[in-house]
Amino acid sequence: MTTRFKLRTWQLIVLAIVVAWAVDWFIQRPDSQARALNAAIAADGSAALKAYPYPFHVLRVEDGIAVMSTPRSRDVSVTRVIKVLYPDINVLDTNDAAFIAAQKELAGLQFEARDIVMKQPGVKTVAWEIDRHWLGARGIDVPAN
Repeated sequence: MTTRFKLRTWQLIVLAIVVAWAVDWFIQRPDSQARALNAAIAADGSAALKAYPYPFHVLRVEDGIAVMSTPRSRDVSVTRVIKVLYPDINVLDTNDAAFIAAQKELAGLQFEARDIVMKQPGVKTVAWEIDRHWLGARGIDVPAN
C-alpha cells in the first residue's frame, strides 16, 4: 500500500510538471500571424542572425503592430545582456573592442530582424517588449513596470 501511494504521488508530481509546462507553452505560443512573421525571420535572416545566441522573434501582432522580443531595455543594461550572450567578454571595460563589437552586433541584428518583419504584409510598425522569460531563465531579473 505504501509503495502504491508513493507511486501515485510521484505520478502526480510528474503530471503537475507536464501541465505547468503545457500551460506555459500555450500562454507564450504566438498567434498564426506572429508564427508567419517568425518564419520570415528564420527564412530571410542572415547567417549571423540565425546563429545569434538571442532569438529575436515576434510575440504577437495587434492591429498591424508586430510586438517583438528584445533582451535589452532601459531596465536591463546592455552590459548584463552582453555578459549573458558572451560570457568571455570583459563587460567591466566598456571601451574593450570585443565589448563594443558585441554591442554593435546586438543592435545591428535587432534592427535586421525588425526590418524583415516590417517588409511583411499587414505590418505597420514594430514595438519592442523586454523578454522577461528569456532573461529570467538566465538569472536576470527585470524590474516591474
